[in-house]
Amino acid sequence: MARQLALKLAIAENRHSALLRHPALATASAREQHQLVSIYYDTGRMALRRAGVLLRLRKQGASWQQTVKRQEESHGGLTQRPEWHAPYMNHFDFSCVDDTTLRDWLQRDKIAGRLAAVFETNIRRIVWQLDPDTDTRILVKLDRGWIAANGRRDSLSELELQLISGSIDSLYAFALQLAQRHALPPLLLSKAERGYRLFHNTPQRPVKAGDVPIDSAEAPLAAFRLIAQDCLSHLQLNHDGAVTSDDPEYVHQMRVAMRRLRAALRMFGPVLPAGFAEQLVPPMRELMRGLGQARDFDVLMAEIVVPVANALPDEPRLTDLAGAITDRLYAARTDIRHALRQPGYSQLLLTAGSLLQRTPFIEPPTTSDESLSLLQFADRRLRRLLKKILELADAARVDYPPSLHQLRIGIKRLRYAIEFFGPMIPGKSGTAAIKRLAGLQEELGQLNDLASAGTLLMVCAGRDPLLREAVTLIGGWHGQRHAALLDDIPNKLKLIRGLKLPRLEQKQA
Repeated sequence: MARQLALKLAIAENRHSALLRHPALATASAREQHQLVSIYYDTGRMALRRAGVLLRLRKQGASWQQTVKRQEESHGGLTQRPEWHAPYMNHFDFSCVDDTTLRDWLQRDKIAGRLAAVFETNIRRIVWQLDPDTDTRILVKLDRGWIAANGRRDSLSELELQLISGSIDSLYAFALQLAQRHALPPLLLSKAERGYRLFHNTPQRPVKAGDVPIDSAEAPLAAFRLIAQDCLSHLQLNHDGAVTSDDPEYVHQMRVAMRRLRAALRMFGPVLPAGFAEQLVPPMRELMRGLGQARDFDVLMAEIVVPVANALPDEPRLTDLAGAITDRLYAARTDIRHALRQPGYSQLLLTAGSLLQRTPFIEPPTTSDESLSLLQFADRRLRRLLKKILELADAARVDYPPSLHQLRIGIKRLRYAIEFFGPMIPGKSGTAAIKRLAGLQEELGQLNDLASAGTLLMVCAGRDPLLREAVTLIGGWHGQRHAALLDDIPNKLKLIRGLKLPRLEQKQA
């Protein structure tokens, strides 16, 4: 059995020629080029995919090789998995699989007897062998080609850095060296996953945050690592949609991912290694600024302007103002798409991935009597966040929108924290608390959108008197709703003062 450790990166097809000229590749001790045809197999009910098993035949030259893989771990494009290889002699032979449970499962008639081709890849691969020092060897594989399934076809363009010997740090260091010149974001979807999606014709959709499988028995640093990796995956799974689609939900989900990661950095700040957050926060802040600008114009158009334009369809001033806003919206989308294609975005993700693979996270310090368990840590941080919300509620004033905005941010941070620690909350109390907080956040968010809309609308209207009249029309149309939201603030503050934290529970081994 071989175990492969590789970092998979996306690369635009038009950047291959530039990458080939990178000085680091000129130092390669060996260079090869192959044309690889691969056929992937599964049963009609996709039993292998559901079991996390991959079966592939690959033609290289005149011979075919059978490969069985089992996906074990994949975070931020870094994959670790066992592989079993054997020559293919016109029939599948699983005797090379030394995992007896897996081998027996593959040899069952309902698996081995029902295997059929699902999809195919055809790629040109260039491989460089790099030996940056006496202890390190890295294979750099540049793939370009296509994937086909069920009469459908899609292009492939990937860069894989496979660690043959040396540390994971050296792998990330080389990736960051390449990413100084090229946009190389981590690639989360493997060729196999893309093949299955193409086979089923699965449409691309925005991805929302999922549950993080933390365990109360883990150390706080280990829990943070899982949470941060989940936030980074959430971010990257929406990247392609944000770059290629006009659906604003992709940008929104990327913004949520960044906010969740920022909240996690704040919450786990007391236990994070010195200087950790400082390496991530500045580029995160820059990315959040671009995402925020695009999102603000999306909200302005969809939730502030469109309802009024629909109610007053014959009002030309609204049509003209909507046109001016649309111009700024498209400009903001163009700006964020450009930023997401730049090396800086890749460097942020690779830096975060590298930091999370280091000793404090993968080998947390031995727990001492003075160290907090995750349960104790979570309890203290949740209580601190609730205390902050209560202080903000006491300071909130209906006539001072910034105070309500700060309260909304506090509620959002507590909501994220409860979501993060969800596996440690028994029953449905966590879900109920999240729902309650989300409702409060939503209403305060509507107030904030209305309060900030005026400034944005006036920026879009400029000095045009007719467009400024349209801004007045919009303000008047939303006036009743704004007043109703303000009138309801005392009730919301009463609800906030009555908030109770869900109980945390140690999981039984």
